[in-house]
Amino acid sequence: MKTIAVIDYDMGNLHSACKGLEKAGATPQVTDSPKDIAQADAVVLPGVGAFDPAMQHIRSRHLEQPIKDAIASGKPFLGICLGLQILFEASEEGTEKGLGVIPGIVKRFRSEPGITIPHMGWNQLELTQANHPLWQKLPTNPYVYFVHSYYVQPQDASVSAAMVTHGSQQVTAAIADDNLMAVQFHPEKSSDNGLQILSNFVTLVTSQRDPALTRGGFL
Repeated sequence: MKTIAVIDYDMGNLHSACKGLEKAGATPQVTDSPKDIAQADAVVLPGVGAFDPAMQHIRSRHLEQPIKDAIASGKPFLGICLGLQILFEASEEGTEKGLGVIPGIVKRFRSEPGITIPHMGWNQLELTQANHPLWQKLPTNPYVYFVHSYYVQPQDASVSAAMVTHGSQQVTAAIADDNLMAVQFHPEKSSDNGLQILSNFVTLVTSQRDPALTRGGFL
């Protein structure tokens, strides 16, 4: 049986994330152990809250390098919400350095008439990597659930796997780069579409061969 490590750094909605993975047919293992992360077949990095406390908790638990090593190993890796943002180099929300796995920064939505900050509720995705395995069996422009005031801005636009429009601002809603996938929305709160996305991730995990052989094979 494949093991999916769900990283516990005191910032994640672990219960909801694990319930979503369980509904998708996985048996998640909540852990803050570098050994567990290294031995897992896949890793999920959830997150709820602010950028600086998240990075402080990760560093206090000595998880920064294990997270980077897991991504570099080629195993499937899924970041959720704040777990997407901390993959970047820095955020306008704070002063801590991010993990820096993805070049780019995290920016705050601009205030404009007629929109609310945070961006909260259901919105439609524009799938810019439409054939990515994470999006299989989804409808065109699927609705998913968002709660965020900040969004990621990658230096390399090609890593954006989905976009979302809030007011006049179109921003990255998901990234995908080889084995690394991350979403700004909450799949565990996104009803059937979210469950399908988690199921697609679990399918990637259960069907994977040696990560050294499959690296680069998801896109």
